[in-house]
Amino acid sequence: MTDALSGTRLRAAVADDAMLLREGIGKVLADGGVDVVASVGSGEELVAAVQSGGIDVAVLDIRMPPKFRDEGIVALETLRSQGSRIGVLLLSMYATPEYAMRALDAGAGTGYLLKERVSEPHTLVAAVTTVSRGGSVVDPEVVAQLMNRPRADGPLSTLTARELSVLEAMAQGNSNAGISRQLFLGVKTVETHVRNIMQKLGLDDSPDNHRRVLAVLAFLGSR
Repeated sequence: MTDALSGTRLRAAVADDAMLLREGIGKVLADGGVDVVASVGSGEELVAAVQSGGIDVAVLDIRMPPKFRDEGIVALETLRSQGSRIGVLLLSMYATPEYAMRALDAGAGTGYLLKERVSEPHTLVAAVTTVSRGGSVVDPEVVAQLMNRPRADGPLSTLTARELSVLEAMAQGNSNAGISRQLFLGVKTVETHVRNIMQKLGLDDSPDNHRRVLAVLAFLGSR
């Protein structure tokens, strides 16, 4: 996989305490054209590998030693506090909206996918490519969980079926062009739907896609 800006192959670091899964992720990435230059078993080792340079994107488990809680997110937050802007894709066994929000709060170039996506090579490689370019990725299962939460009548009830589909695609991190391809709609049509959705929900229609994703997820999570 070649970086669109530099013309060079993406260089990735993989962090997971389960060696077999780590190797599996590495193989999927390698088969997808991504060079895996570091493979480690903890968040601390991942941070050290990134600090050494030569890494464009990191793929890491959320729960790793020593406490198996949120070490992957802590590693992400550490990298961002140090000024690193590499793409970071977090993998989890569970669709946990709170973790996804915390991850995206760390800034652009961040994604949250379920580990089961490792069995979908195209999905995993596409997500790695997206975050490496500063985009955002949220697993569809996380978005579906937020969309399907019981809620009283409110702004969401004013959205049409098509607008709900567009909203779901927005929450997954898709740009207007991406939504156009996913839903087979014209870009101008998507722009109109997005404008109407943001107006109905009382959200700022930011041109910054990452800010838009955060705003939508925060709205869905607060209901």
